[in-house]
Amino acid sequence: MARLRIAVLYDVWDDGSEEVVDETPQSRRKKPEKEDRQEIHEALKTLGHAPVYLEIDGTTESLGRLAAAECDLVFNLTESWAGDDTKDIHLAAYLELLGKKFTGSGPGGLHLAQNKSLAKKIFAFHGIRTPYFASVHRGRLEWSHDLQFPVIVKPAREDGSIGIAFNALCESIRDLMERINDLHQQFDSPVLIEEYIEGREMYVAVLGNGEPEALPVVELDLSKLPEGTPKIAGSEVKWEKGTLAYKVTKSIIPSGLDEKVAADLQQTALQAYRALELRDYGRIDMRLAPDGRVYVLEVNPNPWLHSGAEFAMAAKKSGRDHATLIGEIVDLALARYR
Repeated sequence: MARLRIAVLYDVWDDGSEEVVDETPQSRRKKPEKEDRQEIHEALKTLGHAPVYLEIDGTTESLGRLAAAECDLVFNLTESWAGDDTKDIHLAAYLELLGKKFTGSGPGGLHLAQNKSLAKKIFAFHGIRTPYFASVHRGRLEWSHDLQFPVIVKPAREDGSIGIAFNALCESIRDLMERINDLHQQFDSPVLIEEYIEGREMYVAVLGNGEPEALPVVELDLSKLPEGTPKIAGSEVKWEKGTLAYKVTKSIIPSGLDEKVAADLQQTALQAYRALELRDYGRIDMRLAPDGRVYVLEVNPNPWLHSGAEFAMAAKKSGRDHATLIGEIVDLALARYR
């Protein structure tokens, strides 16, 4: 393998205090000893490459440094611009305008995955099951199925469980209206109202392009949440360290999962991955209902690649160690540019 100069690109920003604080959705999850960028840097060195760090800090100067960077490939870990995680699309577009080769989805795939309402319409076109939904913004109904309570109410264009807490589960009109108002105040963006699907939270990582591979199923085990607590992957579960929900939930490789059900989850993940034009790698979040039906909740085109995250768990189960996974993503990206 040729020795490549690979820029590990990540985002931080100044939150107004004296020091720069890393507050990407990655950093708000369960805090590891090493950042994913550090692990990826180490993996690239292990593979014989010459990695360098490249930081986007929300300033035009950092964009200039990116433009001037000499590298064979950008390993793109950015999830926001100046803390706005709806603008990772623009960073990918900027990389394309610069003619930089980079890992992961381009602006098209990022846009389709980020706009949850549009993504769900695409799923419906392709016959991919997804919960019924409505989209509303500032009192204007943009789209709606005939919904039934309970419903999940969340921002239509955020990820990493941002804007989703246990109170996202609404069982009455009053709860629904209060939640919509809260989200409009917080995000000033469209709100997605989605029928709640009782069942298990399942993730399938996908790796590849022309003939992508669905990796083994990972489950976010919500079974130990206190009685009466909504079984959803809210902010308390994902990254609020002091909560009981945080302590009693974990991601696992489910044992005893029926082979047909696992195959259905994997096939559905591949369909969603292709439908939203993702590339190199991605993770599909689904619900497995008690009757065996699979519902796609959302698609994550830039899932966390830390060695302790769900994607790496699935890769390890498939026989790949962390360095092998990172090397495969590099190879997939470079192959696209040939």
